[in-house]
Amino acid sequence: MRLQKATRCALFAVLELAQDPTRQVSAADIAEKYGLSSNHLAKILRDLARAGLLESMRGAGGGYTFSANPKRVTLYEVVRLFEDVGKDSTRRAEAGDESDIGRALGQVLNEIDEIAVSTLKSITLTTLLKLMHRNLGAKP
Repeated sequence: MRLQKATRCALFAVLELAQDPTRQVSAADIAEKYGLSSNHLAKILRDLARAGLLESMRGAGGGYTFSANPKRVTLYEVVRLFEDVGKDSTRRAEAGDESDIGRALGQVLNEIDEIAVSTLKSITLTTLLKLMHRNLGAKP
């Protein structure tokens, strides 16, 4: 599964903030850390705040904090805000899909999509953060 740049930016930001929900971080700091466009990230952060995952504080010293429960939020909940996953479990017909081969391929591709969605729904932010810390040899 290939994720759009906006989705990857959202995941970086959410995971950065979920590491310490009490910490307030500016969009500029997150953008600088991950080499992202501040303007693009600001739009993504607004979408995440509207979805209830982040809380924003305006003004000097403002920034974002993680406002959801990282033990309950799954990767799917973040990805679905920016990707068209799991919204339509059947692929739209494309050229050649009306043939036996096309229908068989469509069925296999639908199964792959369903597996990807199930996997995204099964991984919480806490699980991914633990994996990240384990890979870095750090404690969560």
